[in-house]
Amino acid sequence: MDRSVYVAMTGATQIMRAQEAVSHNLANTSTVGFKSELSAFQSVPVLGEGQPARINAVTHGIGQSSAQGSPVNTGRALDISVRGDGFIAVQAPDGSEAYTRAGDLQLTADGALTDAKGNPVMGGSGPITIPPATDISVGSDGTISTVPQGQGANSISQIDRIKLVKPDITQMSQGSDGLMHMNDGSTAAIDDNVTIASGELEGSNVNPSAELVKMIALSRQYDMQVKSIKTSEDNADASLKLMQAN
Repeated sequence: MDRSVYVAMTGATQIMRAQEAVSHNLANTSTVGFKSELSAFQSVPVLGEGQPARINAVTHGIGQSSAQGSPVNTGRALDISVRGDGFIAVQAPDGSEAYTRAGDLQLTADGALTDAKGNPVMGGSGPITIPPATDISVGSDGTISTVPQGQGANSISQIDRIKLVKPDITQMSQGSDGLMHMNDGSTAAIDDNVTIASGELEGSNVNPSAELVKMIALSRQYDMQVKSIKTSEDNADASLKLMQAN
């Protein structure tokens, strides 16, 4: 009896955690460059004194979906999307180098190029700074060209090149800052094969319909676990009454 209650209780707890991942995905259906989180259940024996007769149902993250989100045309020069695999290098809040696919870039008042969260975008030799200009364009290889203020349209100068990388996705994980980091703390090398498109953004790759179906399925599984706990409680009460009758 105790075993069935334990299994049902741990199952219900882990289902609630799986629901958190689904809710997080649904909350980011319109987030630029967001990759849906994947999770799976696993049966793990409970170790300790006595026989290993109890099994703990555990849900754990298994990474992110690598599917590319649909492109959204914006016509804005500083909106870029990575074509295929690859990432944009940025400077994380802790000063380390991190990676993102969110290409809605911004310019600060002092000319620093950042992502939408304010993280500086990395270039060939560090964070990119753009001098005052009347026009800015980004090439498919990440090269930033500008027309300096006070000069003609033909006076085009190359400022820097956005650092584009394509490390092994299995060697990366998402940090608490929402950015991707190398698991060993290293820095990914520039990959000349990574290209971007200017004037568009990569949308979230979350499939709202699929996530809603998953949420309903998890809710039903949770109800089953709760019913199992109630059944075990009823069986225990019935057994106690039989013992008292004797």
